[in-house]
Amino acid sequence: MTEWHQTFLQNVFIPPHPQRGRQLLKESKAFQCVLKWLEGLQIKPRVLEVLSGVEYHLRVTFFDVTYRHFFGRTWKSATKSLKSVAGQQLRIVFNEPVYFHMSLNNPNLIAVVEVVAEGKKRDGSLQTVACGFGILRLFSIKPETPDSPAQDRRLRLYHGTPRALLHPLLEDPIEQSKYLTLIENCYIQYTLKIHPLLEAAFHLFPENFLVSGLQKIPGLLPAHGETNDVLRKPRLQKSVTWYLDNLLFNLYPSLEKFEEELLELLSHDCLREDSTILEGKTITIQERRLHVGVHNGLVFVQKPQVVVVMPEGEVPLSRSGTLNRKSSSLSKISFRNQSLVLRSRIHLTEMVNNPAFAVIFELEYVFSVPSGVSGKGASVTSLSNMAYMQVIRWAVWNPLTESSSKKVVTLPLRGGAQPNPSRCLVYKIPSTTMSSEEVKKVELGTIQFQFSLSSDEHVGTSPEPSSHMKEEPQHSKKPPTSPSTPVLPHMMSSAQLSPMGPGLSISQLSASPPSPARSLSARPSLPTQISSQLSTSLKTSQGTQEELSPGVTGSSSRIAHLEVDLSQRIPISDSLSAEQLQELPFTPLHAPIILGTETRSSGSKLSRASLVLLSTLGFPKILDLSKQPAEVVDPATPVKFNPQREEGDVLQDNEIILQFLAFSRTSEDPRGMPWPKTVYFTFQFYRFPPVTTPRLQLVKLDQPGMTNSSSLSHILVSVNKDGSCNKDSPGFQLQYMVDSGFLKSGEQRWFIHYLAVQTLQIDVWDGDSLLLIGSAVVRMEHIVRQGRAAVQVSHELDVVTTEYEQDTMVVMCLNRNQRIPTRCLLHDRGSFPLAMGLVASLEAAFLVLEAREAQHNVQVQHSRDLQIIDMYRERTKVENITNMLSLVITTHHTIYATLGTAEFFEFALKNPHNLQHTVSIEIDNPELSVILDSREWRHFKEAAKVYTPLEDDMFHLHDNHTPQLYLRPKEMIHIPFKYQTFCIDHTVMTQQCPDEHRSDKDPEAMLPWKSNDIPTKSIKVSFSASGGKPIAILCVNVEYQPHVVDQTFRFYHPELSFLKKSIRLPPWHTLPGAPIGGIPGEEPQIYVRCSDPNVICETKKMGPGEPQDMFLKVAGGPSPQIKKFFVALYRDCWLATPIQIWQIYLHSLQRVDVSCVTGQLTRLSLVLHGTQTVRKVKAFTSHPHELKLDPDGVFMLSRNGVHDLHIGVRPQRSGNRFLYLNLVDVDHHQLVSSWLICLSSRQPIISKAFEITLPAGCGKGANKKITYTNPYPSRKAYHLHTNHPDLLQFKEDFFEVNAGQTYTIGLRFAPSHSMGMEEVLIYINDHEDKNEETFCVKVIYQ
Repeated sequence: MTEWHQTFLQNVFIPPHPQRGRQLLKESKAFQCVLKWLEGLQIKPRVLEVLSGVEYHLRVTFFDVTYRHFFGRTWKSATKSLKSVAGQQLRIVFNEPVYFHMSLNNPNLIAVVEVVAEGKKRDGSLQTVACGFGILRLFSIKPETPDSPAQDRRLRLYHGTPRALLHPLLEDPIEQSKYLTLIENCYIQYTLKIHPLLEAAFHLFPENFLVSGLQKIPGLLPAHGETNDVLRKPRLQKSVTWYLDNLLFNLYPSLEKFEEELLELLSHDCLREDSTILEGKTITIQERRLHVGVHNGLVFVQKPQVVVVMPEGEVPLSRSGTLNRKSSSLSKISFRNQSLVLRSRIHLTEMVNNPAFAVIFELEYVFSVPSGVSGKGASVTSLSNMAYMQVIRWAVWNPLTESSSKKVVTLPLRGGAQPNPSRCLVYKIPSTTMSSEEVKKVELGTIQFQFSLSSDEHVGTSPEPSSHMKEEPQHSKKPPTSPSTPVLPHMMSSAQLSPMGPGLSISQLSASPPSPARSLSARPSLPTQISSQLSTSLKTSQGTQEELSPGVTGSSSRIAHLEVDLSQRIPISDSLSAEQLQELPFTPLHAPIILGTETRSSGSKLSRASLVLLSTLGFPKILDLSKQPAEVVDPATPVKFNPQREEGDVLQDNEIILQFLAFSRTSEDPRGMPWPKTVYFTFQFYRFPPVTTPRLQLVKLDQPGMTNSSSLSHILVSVNKDGSCNKDSPGFQLQYMVDSGFLKSGEQRWFIHYLAVQTLQIDVWDGDSLLLIGSAVVRMEHIVRQGRAAVQVSHELDVVTTEYEQDTMVVMCLNRNQRIPTRCLLHDRGSFPLAMGLVASLEAAFLVLEAREAQHNVQVQHSRDLQIIDMYRERTKVENITNMLSLVITTHHTIYATLGTAEFFEFALKNPHNLQHTVSIEIDNPELSVILDSREWRHFKEAAKVYTPLEDDMFHLHDNHTPQLYLRPKEMIHIPFKYQTFCIDHTVMTQQCPDEHRSDKDPEAMLPWKSNDIPTKSIKVSFSASGGKPIAILCVNVEYQPHVVDQTFRFYHPELSFLKKSIRLPPWHTLPGAPIGGIPGEEPQIYVRCSDPNVICETKKMGPGEPQDMFLKVAGGPSPQIKKFFVALYRDCWLATPIQIWQIYLHSLQRVDVSCVTGQLTRLSLVLHGTQTVRKVKAFTSHPHELKLDPDGVFMLSRNGVHDLHIGVRPQRSGNRFLYLNLVDVDHHQLVSSWLICLSSRQPIISKAFEITLPAGCGKGANKKITYTNPYPSRKAYHLHTNHPDLLQFKEDFFEVNAGQTYTIGLRFAPSHSMGMEEVLIYINDHEDKNEETFCVKVIYQ
C-alpha cells in the first residue's frame, strides 16, 4: 500500500449536514485552538482498581446542534499522565494546538471536547473510559485577533459522553438543559484565536478538518525550531509542473459494448422508476469527460481540470500529424478504434515531490435522459431533455513510487463501491471471481498516457506509432527568416494556454441533437503564414493552432474541446520562451455612451403667451420676506457668479422651491404615441434624500385663444386619495430649507458652488405603466441670489429619451431667503422590563395555588440565578476593570463622512514613560487607516492646510499589516489618519408610485445632515507598547452624511446576465476643480471607485488628446430587481475628494427573444405567475403600435395561479431593438413583472418598387392607386399595413379578391412641410397576417 493510500484511508471525514451545503457559503476562516491543561478531574476509584497505567487524552469533534449531526474528523491528542502539584488541584498538561478552517459561520456549530482515560486491564488489553465532555462555542464568542495577546478561557465539563447530544429531548441552549450535569470544579484551560497564517495551507487539507500542528501534512516542510508545529507558520514545498500527453482509455471488452451495456442498465432503472418516461425515447451519451487533479491524500490541491475525451474514431486527424502511442502490452485484445482519447496536453502545475501526492483520473459520462412523456407539449422555455453526470471509472497514479523512469504509464481503472477521492458512487465493476490477476486489470479497463517534466519536450512523436496510423515526416529545421520577419515569442496553442475546461451545472447541459461543427478553410503551412498572422493573433480569441475539421459532430454542451494539432509546432528558440506579451491599447468592445446624451436638454425660456396662461391658472405665487413677488430672472441671460458677494450677504438662510407646472409635447408626433394620463418625477437635490413625487394628473387645457403652436397643452394636477383631481391647487411644489445653522462649518460655500455649477437631473415616469418617459436637465445657476432677497426663473425643459419622441415639461425653480428658528425634537424611546420581573409575577400567582411546591421551585430558581450572576461577574470582572482604566487614556474624535470622500486628521501621540517604546497601532475597522506613504501625507496636509511636522519612513509594517513606530521618552508625534468609506445601502424598493409616501410628512428625514443609509459607528484605535500594554486609545465616532449625485444613469438589461458598458468621461478641464487654461497633453488620469465591490469599474490612460472611457461590468439579478450603486470619479491618485459621483440603476428584466419579419404579425405567449394575494393588473408596453396585448385591459391575477398573456408583435422597421413590457398592479400602482422584448426583425423581400414626387410645404397631399392580382386558384382575403402610418393611409385596410382577379388599392399620401425622401413600404398580408408581398414606394418631397 502506497503512502497516498495510507493517508487517504486514515483521514476519512464526515461532511456537514446536506442542508448546510445549500446555504450561501462565506469566505473560510482559519482558527487556532490551544488546549492547555485539564484541572479538577476526579477519577472514580473503581476505575483505578480495574485499570493500570492510566493516562488521559482529549478528543475534539464538530457537532451541528440544529440537525444533531456530528461531522468532520475526530481529532485525538497525545496521551498524558496525571500530575499533582502541592497546594493545587490535579492537573493534566496537554499544551497541544489544534487548527482548522471553516466557512460555515453559524452559532449552532460547536466543537465537542471529550476527556478519555485509557489503561490496561489485567489481561493486557487496552480499555478506554469516558470521563466527561465540554461544549466549545466557536462563533458565539468572539475569537482573539491574530496580534492580540491570547486570553485564556475555561471550558466547563459535563458528565457522560458526547452521545448525550443526540438525545431527542435536548433543546438549545443545551448548556442549560436539565439532562446535562456539570462536573464541579473541573475545567479545561484553552485559547481560541484567528490564525491568518494558516490561509497559505488551505489547499492542503479540507474544511472542517481538525488537525494538530504535530501531524504530518503532505505538502508542508518541517517546522523550524523546537516546537515542531508545522501549522504555526506553514512553509510550502516547492511545486513542479508535470505534462501528460496522448492520454487514452481502454474499456473491456470494447468501448461500444461497454457503453451499450451501460445504457441498457440505465434504461432498465428508468423503467423501474417510471414506465412512462421512455415512451418512444432513448437514453443517450451526451459527453465523455475526464477530471484530472492532484490529491495529497487529504484533499485535491487544486480544483480538478475538466477536459473532453472522444472515441478514437471520431477524432479528426491533421494533415501532417496523427495521434501516436505505443502499443499496449496486452496485444491479444484489439483496442483499435475502441479507445477514448485526449489529444491535448494536460499541465499539472501543483505537483510536489512528496510520496503522498498522487494524480487522480476520473472518467465521467454525461447522459441525456428524456424529461417528459412523448406527445405532450412543453413550454418554450423548458428543456426537452434532462442531463445528469455519473462517474464511471477512476484511477490513481503515484509518480514517485511507480517506476517514474518510464515515459509511458499504464494504470488499471477502478470502480464499484470503494472509497474514492470525490466521495461519490462509481459504476459497478464486472465479476472477476474466475479471472486471473492479469485479466482482472484488463476487465476493469486501463488508462495509458505519456508524461514529461519539461515544457519543451513534447512526447507526441512516439517512436512506435500505431500500426493503423501513419505519420508524415516533420520538418525539424528552422526556416530562414528575412530581416522584415518579426521575431516570434514563445507561444503555445490555445488549449495549452487554458488547459482547464469550464465546470458546468446541470441547467447548462441541455441535451440537444448533435449538429455538424462549423468547418474552417484549410490553412497554409504555418511558417509561410506567420508574418501575416502575427499582427492579428493576439487580438483574436482563436488560437493559432486550433482547427475544426469538416464533418465533425459535437453535442451542444458548452465545454471547450481541447483538441489541438500537436504535430505542428513553431520552431522558436528557448531564449524567448519567457518573453512578456505586450498589452494592446484599451479599446471598448462596444460604442461608449457619450456623457450627457441621455440628459442633454434643448430647453428654452417660456413664450409670453405661455407666461400669460400660467399666471391665470392659479399657481402659487412666489413672495419674498416683504410679501412682494420675487425678482424674475431671464434663463437666456448669462450668469456672472461672484462668490465674494454670496459670502458677504447678510441673508445666509435659503429656501429652495421647485414647482412642476405643466407637461406637453411637440405638435409633430410621427409615431402617434399615446399620451400618458399621469406622470411622476424622481430626482435628488444636493444632499437631500432622493425624492419620488406623487402621481400628477395631466389635465388638458381648453381655453379660448389658444393656438395650435402653443407649447402648453396639459397642466399638472395632484390626485386625491379617491382618484379625483384636485383642480383647486394646480401643479406640485417642493420646498428645501437650507439653514446655515445646520450646515457644517464652511459648507455654505460648497452649497452655493453646487447651485452655480451643477445641474439637476429629473427623470419623468408614466404614472400608470411605470415606464420611463425620459430625462430632463435644468441648470440651477439662475437661482443664485447674488445679494438679492429672492429670485425666480421659469424653464421649459425637453424630456429626452432614446425610444420616445421629444416631449417637453415645464418646471419652475426659485430661491427665496427666509430665516427659520432652530427646532430641537426630543424622542422618547421608552424602556423595557427585565425578564426577572415577569418571572416573579408568574411565580407569585403560582404560590397561591401550591405553596409548598412553589417555595421549593423558587429556592431552586434563586440558587440558579445566583450561580448565573456569579458566573457573569467572574467572566466580566477583568473586562470591566480594563474598561474603567482605559477611559483615562481614551480620546474621542468625531468626523462627518461622505461616500468616497477621504476625511483626514492627525492624532498627537505622546509617550508618557521615561523609556523608549515601539508602538503598534491596531484599528478594528479597515475603513480607517494610517497614512504610510509620505507623499500621500503631504498631499492631504496641503489640501487641509495643516502645518505640523512631516517625516519620511516613519512607520514599519509588522507582519505586513500592523504599522509600528518608534517613540523616544516623553516624545510627542503626529500620526496621520484617513477615513474613507465606499459602503452604502444599495437596496431599492419595488418600483411604485408613492402616493402615500410624501416627502413633506417627515421633515426630519429631509435634512441634509441626516442619512438613513448607514448608521453611526464607532472605531477604536489602540496604541500599544511592548508587551501589548496600551499607552493611548483613540475612539473615532463617524457620523455619515448624504452625498451629492452629479449624474444618474438607468440601464435596462436582461435578468441574470452581465451588463457591459463604456461611458465616455467628460473633458477633464470641464470637471469641478480643474485649472483654467490647461496645456494639451497634460490631461491627468481619471480614477474611479465603485460603492459595490461586486461591480467591475475601471479606466485606463489613453494617449495625449484622447478621450477616456470608463468600463463597467455589472451582474444583473432576477426580474424585477433594481440594482443601485454609485461610482466616484477622482482626479488625484490618492482618491482624496471625488470630482463627481454618479448614481447608476440597473433594471433587470425577463428576456424574451423574438425573431420576426417587418410588417408581419408574430404571436407568442408569456406565463404570468400569481402572487400571494389576488391583484388587479394591467399590461403596458412602450410601443403600443408595434406590440399588441391580449388581454389589453384590467384583469384579475389570481393567487398563486398561472395565466397566459398573449402578445402580437408587428415591427415597423427592421433591425435589433428593445421593447419594454410592464405588468402593473392598478390598485397600488406597483410593478408586478417586467419583460425586455429583444426584437430582431428583418425586412421582407420587396416584389415591386414605385417612385412619386410631391411638392413640399403646400399643405396638400396626393391620391394614388396601385393594383394587386390574386395568384391563387381560390378567393383570398388580404390585410394592408405600412411602416409609415403618418405618411400613408389606405382607402380600405381589408379587401377580398377572387382567383386570378385584380384589385385596385387606393393610397392617400399626407403632405410634408420639409423637403426630403422617404421610403414607404406597403405590406400585403393574408388572412393569418403573414406577409404575401411587399411594395416599396419612394416618396420625394421637393
